[in-house]
Amino acid sequence: MMLYDALHYPYSSQRMAAVARKGMVATSQPLASQAGLDMLKKGGNAIDAAIATAACLTVVEPTSNGIGGDAFAIVWTQGELHGLNASGPAPSSLTIEAVKGLGHESMPRFGLVPVTVPGAPSAWAALSERFGKLPLSDVLEPAIQYAENGFPVSPVLGKYWKQAAEVFKQHLNGEEYAGWFETFTTDGRAPKVGEMWRSPGHAETLKEIAETNAESFYRGKLAEKIDEFSRKHGGFIRKEDLAAYQPEWVTPISVNYRSYDVWEIPPNGQGMVALMALNTLKGFDFTEKESIGTYHRQIEAMKLAFADGKKYITQREKMNVKVDQLLSEAYARERRSLIGEMALTPEPGTPPNGGTVYLAAADEDGNMVSFIQSNYMGFGSGIVIPGTGIALQNRGHDFSLDPGHENRLEPGKKTYHTIIPGFLTKNGQPVGPFGVMGGYMQPQGHVQVIMNTIDFHLNPQSALDAPRWQWMEGKTVEVERSVPAHIAEALAQKGHNIKVANDSGGFGRGQIIWRDPETGVLTGGTESRTDGCIAAW
Repeated sequence: MMLYDALHYPYSSQRMAAVARKGMVATSQPLASQAGLDMLKKGGNAIDAAIATAACLTVVEPTSNGIGGDAFAIVWTQGELHGLNASGPAPSSLTIEAVKGLGHESMPRFGLVPVTVPGAPSAWAALSERFGKLPLSDVLEPAIQYAENGFPVSPVLGKYWKQAAEVFKQHLNGEEYAGWFETFTTDGRAPKVGEMWRSPGHAETLKEIAETNAESFYRGKLAEKIDEFSRKHGGFIRKEDLAAYQPEWVTPISVNYRSYDVWEIPPNGQGMVALMALNTLKGFDFTEKESIGTYHRQIEAMKLAFADGKKYITQREKMNVKVDQLLSEAYARERRSLIGEMALTPEPGTPPNGGTVYLAAADEDGNMVSFIQSNYMGFGSGIVIPGTGIALQNRGHDFSLDPGHENRLEPGKKTYHTIIPGFLTKNGQPVGPFGVMGGYMQPQGHVQVIMNTIDFHLNPQSALDAPRWQWMEGKTVEVERSVPAHIAEALAQKGHNIKVANDSGGFGRGQIIWRDPETGVLTGGTESRTDGCIAAW
């Protein structure tokens, strides 16, 4: 049977899948998708398109990502799959003792304390240098133009921008936060939907990154500005931390799910949570998506995978258990045996020894990119380096201050990371990139769209449009209003604490591009829960 039925639209109230042959870019902002497509039409490849889209997203969707964030990528090119981990470590002076000495019992969400070394600019430079065809200066030009000349705020972007501004007004009172309000508000308010917004400082920073291949950010003028601001306001990050940083090329990890290989970036990313859940679920037979049994088993497998992920995942070299152990068939059988008729309270097992943007891009030569980039929890730390548009991430918020925890804070260590790009292959050949952004929803979204595709044969758009659920904690599960009422009621009878969400914004925002192996035709789906757009050629 084919991977999906191109004419099957069970969720036809949403948009239709897109098809094209020469190239495709899918992401959450139309202007960014078009920027990527422009690179293909200029003679660039899918890697150039992905970089242009990612840089553009720091301008046209600042509520989810920025220059001061992290990035991960999976790239298919010349018959091989490559992984890039561009997440940054804790500064060399950031210790548990130092944080507790400031009066914190857990890592704060805002301010300079949770700021880790940003990796996004290094990802653009590394991808461009290794696989790109166009100069980085050309690839970043659309982003520079939007920052310099402005763009109209789109509907979903305007909604989240307003929400963030209201939260920040309540919580960000120190002098160190002035740069955020100067950059991202107008007369103290968020820009309205349809209103033009520009960021000249952001444009100058992007020019500096383009002209120096990101060297300025890590070992030049921009690094000096970050260092100066951090010293002035009692932060930990220093120019030495930036200078020591390099992104890491990694080998993606996978599990085989019903003859397809599902690929993720290895830890410190949480992609392994999705793989553990799929490894557990492949032992069951699924024939119908909208059934009580499907929902119940998916939720139970996800809970077990998260219990293990939150206990064991941190920087790979510092994990006490190996990835192969957690993804072993024996461990999957053990975890699967725990799934019964009633909801369980998840606990980590003992393996046997032995706020984000997502984009997908493809070109006619077979290159395909799965790319994800984030500041974390919306705008990140609330810290913007004055005059630069650099909004710093708050990834350090996920570190534990418990010295005995696997993901404990250590200088120079990378924390458990939520952003994950996905990729699908079969028999060593690419099917394509996929991803669902949104904090801890991401592995849950990966499992749901992969099962929608492989088990239920939905085309990319229908796979994304289908009703979603999200495990929160314990036995609590949120479901979208589109989940059939009889299923929600039956899940409650199985012991799940079901909450029907009023807003679908928390259920992730995904993109998919699949390639037909015989014709090379690309079929794409984009998220109906945001301002998503596919630019196709």
